[in-house]
Amino acid sequence: MNIKRLSPLGGVARGARLIAVASALLAVSALAAPSAVAESSPTAKATTAELSRANGAVLDADVPGTAWYTDKATGKVVVTADSTVSAAEIAAIEKAAGDDADALEIKRTPGAFSKLIAGGQAIYAGGGRCSLGFNVRSGSTYYALTAGHCTDIGSTWYTNSSNTTLLGTRTGSSFPGNDYGIIRHSNASAADGRVYLYNGSYRDITSAGNAYVGQSVQRSGSTTGLRGGSVTGLNATVNYGNGDVVYGLIQTNVCAEPGDSGGALFSGSTALGLTSGGSGNCSSGGTTFFQPVTEALSAYGVSVF
Repeated sequence: MNIKRLSPLGGVARGARLIAVASALLAVSALAAPSAVAESSPTAKATTAELSRANGAVLDADVPGTAWYTDKATGKVVVTADSTVSAAEIAAIEKAAGDDADALEIKRTPGAFSKLIAGGQAIYAGGGRCSLGFNVRSGSTYYALTAGHCTDIGSTWYTNSSNTTLLGTRTGSSFPGNDYGIIRHSNASAADGRVYLYNGSYRDITSAGNAYVGQSVQRSGSTTGLRGGSVTGLNATVNYGNGDVVYGLIQTNVCAEPGDSGGALFSGSTALGLTSGGSGNCSSGGTTFFQPVTEALSAYGVSVF
């Protein structure tokens, strides 16, 4: 099970329009393995100060293949380590936490966190393929939101692999740290506010909101279509390796695979996030991380429609 950055494919046009959240270019399937088991789970609740220090210690340890978030309900910093993380590296994380090590809850997940590029129907640029997350607007100007690790690969985007049908031009990209990017539509009529459900129907997206733990959610992406699950953590930090650390992500047990990156995460008609990465697949399951969409909307001054 590999944790990879997944590229989003944005909004789907009504009729012959562009599929809003179709295929993901950079397949960074952030899949948290459902089989992940706790390696250590202390029972005592840590203080806010201890949690803050423990969180910083995990970041300072800089171990690729780890993701973590603070669970206020249990009073722990929950660290998920993929199969590439050695026992010695886990020990190094605990050592870095020092007296605050009891505030850590270490979990293991199969596979490795990684970034992939997959082929298929999606949006294309620079030899890569991504999924569109949501179509958005500012006044009369329309844009497509996707993952920042997608928009980083090229400035001009197309709706076909032969690069003959223009989608638009990148106007913003933020990765690492965040994982969102924006593309201005060359043809406003191609922008549809719905999300494709991969069964011939679409879901109207009428608002954007913040996810909460336990929330039932769905994800749409070009590789594995429509998948569902629930939110398991908030404000997660993921270390994809090579200096690619992303903060403030939504952690879920929704599966994803290479090519789903950038795709839409939503609940009902509410937009929640953009697929970032993870580990796993949709046969055995996994953990996937999402960039909160409200942060991207605020950064670019746009809204769903």
